[in-house]
Amino acid sequence: MTTHSSVVHALAALGHDARLSIFRLLVRAGHDGLNVGDIGHELGIPASTLAHHLKSLVEAGLVVQERMGRQIVNRVDYDVMQRTVSFLTAECCVGVKLTRDDAA
Repeated sequence: MTTHSSVVHALAALGHDARLSIFRLLVRAGHDGLNVGDIGHELGIPASTLAHHLKSLVEAGLVVQERMGRQIVNRVDYDVMQRTVSFLTAECCVGVKLTRDDAA
């Protein structure tokens, strides 16, 4: 079950241009993911800044990291991504009836 707080945390992590760019790049990379160096090279983000942004994405649960020798491979957690998107679209087009209190 997705809680509001987990969705809020995920959306907050994506609410920064650099983190959104990193996440979208990793989505395009698919299940193979990308190592930190490749992400930095592709997006032109310095290593220390990239580490900070990746940490935010990992803490939000959107990205998982796996050490492979000397490299750290980053992958999107597609289940978390899908739950976040599903939360946002769960009540799409069901209609809304607003009530208005008439204060006279």
